[in-house]
Order: sequence, then C-alpha cells, then structure tokens
Amino acid sequence: MKLIIQIPCYNEEVALPVTLSQLPTHIDGIDEIEVLIADDGSTDRTIEIAKDYGVKYIETTTHHRGLAKTFIMGIQRALAEGADIIVNTDADNQYCAEDIEKLVRPILESKADIVIGARPINEIKQFSPFKKILQKVGSRVVRLLSSTETEDAPSGFRAFSKEAALSINVFDNYTYTIETVIQSKTKGLHILSVPIRVNPTYRKSRLVKNIFTYIQKNSFTILRMFIIYRPFRFFALIGGSILFIGFILLARFLMLYFLGSGNGYIQSLIISSILIITGFQTMVFGVLADLLSINRKLIEDVQVRVKKLENK
Repeated sequence: MKLIIQIPCYNEEVALPVTLSQLPTHIDGIDEIEVLIADDGSTDRTIEIAKDYGVKYIETTTHHRGLAKTFIMGIQRALAEGADIIVNTDADNQYCAEDIEKLVRPILESKADIVIGARPINEIKQFSPFKKILQKVGSRVVRLLSSTETEDAPSGFRAFSKEAALSINVFDNYTYTIETVIQSKTKGLHILSVPIRVNPTYRKSRLVKNIFTYIQKNSFTILRMFIIYRPFRFFALIGGSILFIGFILLARFLMLYFLGSGNGYIQSLIISSILIITGFQTMVFGVLADLLSINRKLIEDVQVRVKKLENK
C-alpha cells in the first residue's frame, strides 16, 4: 500500500522546511510513504528546498496557474507514480501532520473514499469572528447541496483513495475543495469527516485575500457546481417556484371571476399565464440539462477507464 502526500506550493521557501520535517515516516498498514511537491511556478527556492529534504516527486509548471490546477496536476502525478492513497496538505504547515494517520485510517478500513479533516474553527485564533461564521455557514450550504456530512468543506487537508482520485474532476479555476465535495455524491463516493488539529500559520492565506471576494468566488463556485451536478434539481426549484406563483395568481383570478368581480383583474390572468409558461419551460430546461448530465457521466466513466489503463 503506497501513500503519497502531495503538497501544492507557490513560493513556500519559508514554511516548507517545517512542513516537510513534520510529515510522518510510518503509518500502520502503509508500506511506502512518499512526498510529492506540486509546484505552481515558484520563483523562490521552493524547489531547491524540496530537493534538499529528499522529496522524491516534484511536478512543476513554468508559470503560476492557481491552486485548483496545481492540485489536479499533483493528483495526476501521484496516480502515475502508483499511489493507492493520496493525502493533500498545505505547505504553510496549517494542518497538524500527525493527523495524516486519521485521514488515511478510514480508507485503509474501507469506510470511506474521501476523508476530510475538520478543523476546530472556533479555536483558530487567526480567524476573525466573521470568518468563523462564514466557514460554518458555507459548510452547511455545501452539506445541503451535496447531500453529504462534510463538516469543513473548505478544508484542504484531505485523503483520497485511488478510486476517488481517478474519478474526480476539477473545472473551477479558483479552488478544488467545494467542487470535489459536491461531485462526490453523484459519483457514488463516500465522504467522511474526521476532527484534526491545526498549527499557527507562517503567512496569511493567499486564497482569501479579501473576504468579500472570497464569498463572491465561492458562491459562484457553489452555484456553478450545483447546476453541473444537480441540474434537474436546480431548474426544478426555479421552475416549480415560478409555477407555484403562477397558479396562485390564476386561482386568485378564478376565485374573483366566479364571485362576479373578475373583469377588473384580467392582468392577474395575463401574468399568471406568463409565469406558468415560463415555469413549464424552465422545467423542460431542467429535463434537457439532466439528459446532458447523464451524457457527461457516461463520458466520465470512459475517462476513469482510460485513467485506470494509463496508471496500471
């Protein structure tokens, strides 16, 4: 059983030595532990430091592409190197490396396909009260939309079985965390959350440069992923709401009409007709989108088969 711990990096020469020095060298049930640096075009000594610490696998890009692209680049390299389990952690030493065993254990015991480390949000001093509330609300929304029990959706400290790593796709350019949670249920992957500890960080988050920008980007990501992976539910909610309002207005007009005063409310009939037609069309869009989603799933099944052949 081979475990590869992948660390996405971008100019991490300060924190990387501490992060690497604390990684586990032995876990019961794991025969081999290796480290993979997924470098996002660093311009400092990140690569040199990784080599000095004996990192076996280094995947790098010529220019800065962002966290999501770097994450999936690392996953692909880890699979190519024969990983049975892949753990993703941050280079800033935010997550307690000793808890990697907590992430790996449910996969070894076949209890989960993806394990996400749930941070003690209330205890993190670097988080403002507003950010703590935001983290909790965001995770609750993701749980609702994904039908999973993910306690800390934005957490990047997570483990993937080989099957899960082969199945996941990342379309978003901003981050991979929320997207991989939402799509897991549609792929039949079981997600488990485990409590983990955190360390003081060496720098501010590069992903959360501005809290309002962070909210905007994550909201767009959640909406986009919901449309991609739950298209019928999305359009059914909108179409059903429009139809409901349309039928309420129609019922109001009919009631007034049979009471003898409907002539003065003809506008209600016109508006209700428009809403009913619009709602029905939206529901039809949902059916078409669902058919496209089924076609996408079939293509993804073929993609997984190809990946398995490539990584044999």
